Amino acid sequence: MTRKSRTRQLSPEEKRLWSHVARHVKPMQGKALPPEPEPGEAPAPMPAAVSSSPALPPLPAPAKPAMPPLAPVERKTLQALRRGRKDVDSVIDLHGMRQEEAHFALLSFLHRAQGSGHALVLVITGKGGAAVSNGLFEERGVLKRMVPHWLRLPDLRHLVVGFEEASPQHGGSGALYVRLRRRRGVG
Repeated sequence: MTRKSRTRQLSPEEKRLWSHVARHVKPMQGKALPPEPEPGEAPAPMPAAVSSSPALPPLPAPAKPAMPPLAPVERKTLQALRRGRKDVDSVIDLHGMRQEEAHFALLSFLHRAQGSGHALVLVITGKGGAAVSNGLFEERGVLKRMVPHWLRLPDLRHLVVGFEEASPQHGGSGALYVRLRRRRGVG
């Protein structure tokens, strides 16, 4: 006995809804997006129980995937750095720079380091001495406070895996070890 499979045809409203959903996803390789429904197609009549309810609200925009949390530098790596068995791949010294200049220098440095295939870099911020209140806006240690904030920002997550305070021989609390993501498309 052969069974005949019955396939139900989608209503114009279901086609419109599916088309809307499909437009917000990336199609699999070799697959195409479904065609847009014909503009002249009228939506299917709703059942009596549902037709008295107000129209459904538009679908919300798909949420961006959450960024993974920053990961600390591995304990083994930190021990090897402390004992001098491992060295950082590159170093940038930001202390003495103004905040805007340091931010630009940090971004440029991280992009170059990742492009060069570096995995672990040292960012020197300086320790920021005691504040001297000679002027109205005298503030010390701005980079020490701001660099970790910048490294946590979502727009740097494609570069930064995580960071840790450096060992004393690399600057201690005035420097950070920064782990970089591998560049995509690189074996």
